[in-house]
Amino acid sequence: MITDFRYRGAPALKKVFISFVLLIMIVYVILILYPLFNMFISSFKTNRAILSTPFSLPEQYDFKNFATVWIDKGFAGYFTNSIIVTGIAMGSILLFGSMAAYGISRYSFRGNILIYMLFLSGIMLPLKAAIIPLFLLIKNMGLMNTRLSVIMIFIAMGLPSTVFILSGFMKAIPLELEYAARIDGCNDFTIYRKVVMPMVAPAIALVTIYNSVPIWNDFFFPLVFLQSNAIKTLPVGLSTFFGQHSTNWALLFTGLSIAILPMLILYLFMSKYFIQGMTAGAVK
Repeated sequence: MITDFRYRGAPALKKVFISFVLLIMIVYVILILYPLFNMFISSFKTNRAILSTPFSLPEQYDFKNFATVWIDKGFAGYFTNSIIVTGIAMGSILLFGSMAAYGISRYSFRGNILIYMLFLSGIMLPLKAAIIPLFLLIKNMGLMNTRLSVIMIFIAMGLPSTVFILSGFMKAIPLELEYAARIDGCNDFTIYRKVVMPMVAPAIALVTIYNSVPIWNDFFFPLVFLQSNAIKTLPVGLSTFFGQHSTNWALLFTGLSIAILPMLILYLFMSKYFIQGMTAGAVK
């Protein structure tokens, strides 16, 4: 089979093919990782060193840029704001999205399909296309220049895809498990919490990474709705390193190196379940 990539015992022609595929994958990994590596080592350089020798290693590893970015440039505040916004938004998305998916996938009632289609319509209609009425709505609610404004927007952005993904996984759970839980005296919430949610852990990891990365990296909505410097998030804070006539590349690369850490750590911890969620249903 062409999908059998075992090298040992394979015919000579297949070994050549496997070696070629591995070579392409190694080159692809290098193309992905080297820009990140170069960004990280550039955070230890000065602007002059970055512009004169952009691909060389730093002469000395000095953490002065990290101290300048974190303390002097107020990056600690931006980082905290992003943690708060992303954490609350993702917690709400997972809670309300999983509950909505459970109701849609496990119960049959009038309007079930309509509600499901309404959630799906949220995937097809980007909120950025409705920025003017959204701006007026947030302003009339008195939420301008508050974290709650972008948190609510991010929740609205993440719920449709979360309901779509989780409902598909929940529909695949055998009803016999639910019947057995009811016989043992479990109510609906207990079944949701102790039976359904543990079984859709790969899907939870999938929607967590799928939604948290865009929320963490979003620049547009925080720029529009957060004017105060005290509540700006990381992407907006990074824009302060771009000047009208010059850019402090050393501080920018330092800020970027710090900004990618939370999402990198999140993926490393959830990669096992994320891959399971991506490949679920691929093999029957």
